[in-house]
Amino acid sequence: MARIDPNKLALEERVVQINRVAKVHKGGRRFSFSAVIVVGDGAGHVGVGLGKAGDVPESIRKGVEDAKKNIVRIPMVGTTIPHEVREQYSASRILLKPASKGTGVIAGGSVRAVVEAAGIRDILTKVHGSTNPVNVVRATLEALRSLRSAEQISAQRGVTVTVRVSGQPAAEVADAR
Repeated sequence: MARIDPNKLALEERVVQINRVAKVHKGGRRFSFSAVIVVGDGAGHVGVGLGKAGDVPESIRKGVEDAKKNIVRIPMVGTTIPHEVREQYSASRILLKPASKGTGVIAGGSVRAVVEAAGIRDILTKVHGSTNPVNVVRATLEALRSLRSAEQISAQRGVTVTVRVSGQPAAEVADAR
């Protein structure tokens, strides 16, 4: 899969979490910061990054750089995702379900940041297991990365595939033969 150029997109940054980490030395505690950052254009592109540094602005900058390296394209049907998907990352398990138009984003903080940055307007989500923001964000990105559009499935199988989500416009693909 070709890498997406972040310079061609109008990306917005969103800080999901900033964590202060204390390392104890002989002379006292040394503090550093880690930041989980989500970047997205609101039109189907989203990336997640983790930055670590001695101060908050630097960790955010590093997180944004990392997120821009990991941008993925999300297939969408209307304002939602094409199908249900479950994904696990470490101890966090996530469920993403398509929703009808007008439902809104039913999601917690970490998942909400990722799906809103991607431009998904209607979705149902649930996090099971660990709610660690780093793992939840990575599980969400992996779940979105594993989504496949009707065009991709149609080309792979060589048949016409129609995606039907209640309350969303149908996405039909011409016969791929």
